[in-house]
Amino acid sequence: MKQTLFITGTDTGVGKTVLTALLASFLRARGVRAAALKPVCSGGRADARALHAALAGALTLDEINPWHFRAPVAPSLAARRENKTVKLPQVLAHLRPLQKIFDVLLVEGAGGLLSPLGENFNSRDLILALRATPVIVAPNKLGVVNHILLTLEALPKSSRPKAKIILMSPPKPDAATGSNTKLLEQFFPGGRIFLLPWLGENFSAADVLKNSHTRRMFQVLVG
Repeated sequence: MKQTLFITGTDTGVGKTVLTALLASFLRARGVRAAALKPVCSGGRADARALHAALAGALTLDEINPWHFRAPVAPSLAARRENKTVKLPQVLAHLRPLQKIFDVLLVEGAGGLLSPLGENFNSRDLILALRATPVIVAPNKLGVVNHILLTLEALPKSSRPKAKIILMSPPKPDAATGSNTKLLEQFFPGGRIFLLPWLGENFSAADVLKNSHTRRMFQVLVG
């Protein structure tokens, strides 16, 4: 059964690319025809290059990331600074054929759910148009419950029941790190909340995926 997972987040820099690359590596190691894309980005292509490495040549860098802009601001603004535009039909025309080719398509947004990706569209619009399962990535620290609940509230109503949450552990836990999952379970099904441990500044996907707990978590996440 083909599926599309859209990896969004409560903010920029929360670990969306780390999760997307690990999921791509996990699926491909299991023989699943999977691809990972970040169709629109700004401020450099490091995230797209990480996905390119995880796919080991299954797609070119430009297929993974067709729209990229230099300024480290919201993609829609970065595009305007280069006298360019990105429109929703263009992005969908690129993504929809790939939904048919691959069994699992991982699509990573830029910034948070409502960050403007192009002219009058954001990640929420892509989730709705692609009928994707939203995966919300967030740092497991004080204040994240509010940020996650706001993101859930902003999802399309048709997508909200499918949503999944990934809490990314910080290098140094704070007073809320250990209790955020239980608190979230009061508002959201616990079976769709996942916790990824701190992986370190430099880590190997192969080493991370040797952990049986992580493999089981990813299996449930994509299952």
